[in-house]
Amino acid sequence: MTEYAARALLPEGLHDELPPAAEHEAAVVSRLVAVFAAHGYQRVKPPLIEFEESLTAGPGAAQGTGMFRLVDPASQRLMAVRSDMTVQVARIAATRLQKAARPLRLSYAGQVLRVKGTQLRPERQFPQAGVELIGVRSVAADAEVVLLAVEALEACGHARPVTVDLTLPTLVPAIAAALALPAALADKARDALDGKDAAELDGIPGEAGILFRGLLAAAGPADRALDTLAGLALPPAARREVQELAGLVAAIRKADPAIALTIDPGEYRAHEYHTGFGFTLFAAGVRGELGRGGRYDLVGPDGGTEEAVGFTLYVDSLLRSLPKPALPVFVYLPFDTPAAEARALRAAGHRTVAGLAPVDDAAAEARRLGCSHLYHAGAVTPVAA
Repeated sequence: MTEYAARALLPEGLHDELPPAAEHEAAVVSRLVAVFAAHGYQRVKPPLIEFEESLTAGPGAAQGTGMFRLVDPASQRLMAVRSDMTVQVARIAATRLQKAARPLRLSYAGQVLRVKGTQLRPERQFPQAGVELIGVRSVAADAEVVLLAVEALEACGHARPVTVDLTLPTLVPAIAAALALPAALADKARDALDGKDAAELDGIPGEAGILFRGLLAAAGPADRALDTLAGLALPPAARREVQELAGLVAAIRKADPAIALTIDPGEYRAHEYHTGFGFTLFAAGVRGELGRGGRYDLVGPDGGTEEAVGFTLYVDSLLRSLPKPALPVFVYLPFDTPAAEARALRAAGHRTVAGLAPVDDAAAEARRLGCSHLYHAGAVTPVAA
């Protein structure tokens, strides 16, 4: 391998984004943020790197092992590169915007970096965009966030049917607490439900086993899932969670009956920090989920908490679901084209590539530089292939 080739080699899970893909990604992010803004969400821009304790607090605790770390030469304190932006927005809301009126609507977009990828998402650096609705707990707030996520995807030209998969990661702990189950048994049930391991659940005796197997059987389309859950002898706290989820399903259906809703009451992985419902966005034929979200507790500097709900969209997955971007159309401007004429072309929406030296064949030079059109004698004309 030559020295030049070695410099072009990137670490596993990292890549260069080239034209026109890089521009397409930026345009998609801009459209997402514009949809968020139209719903009253104001954008914040946290730093790429922070002190480790800030990034592993609250909702960041579950992601601590996935962060790159380094020592800050200035303070000699341990720092970490963000692997998710939710915890940063939560920090901003709890500190810099602590006195802002609630409910507080914030949006964000940026790159994140993780120590390693997953089977569905081998990329270690990828763009995120999302929102957080802070300081209110209600079905209306939950529905707003779910509906906004779907609307944002559609605004980017996503035409594939989107499925919203709802879950209750706190349901198993609620059942375990009501039945006074040992922690080891509760963890066993949670892992078995998350992994859809019916054989493992068959080994859980008594009332707990009946309920946990019922949760596994409930997974599927929302209406059938809610009917199955309604037929289980759930403890009061668990019953209230299911009723709240039923209210959320009804609110989403009222606003947009076309959204496909499923429920997996036992799914837990990637929803560890959620204190209420969670949801995942999927589309047929797209590798990886399009986004995740849910309800969680935001911890303030005084140790107090407030409710928050939000979502993160994974822009790399979204891009894979969209049609390939059209190649941009460039107009070649021969050397010494008057500046006023060039400005007029750009004002009219043309993209121009200026010749920097005289050439004998302007059309050939236009083709060489990837321009499909040529400006000549005051007119823009196609360049023959």
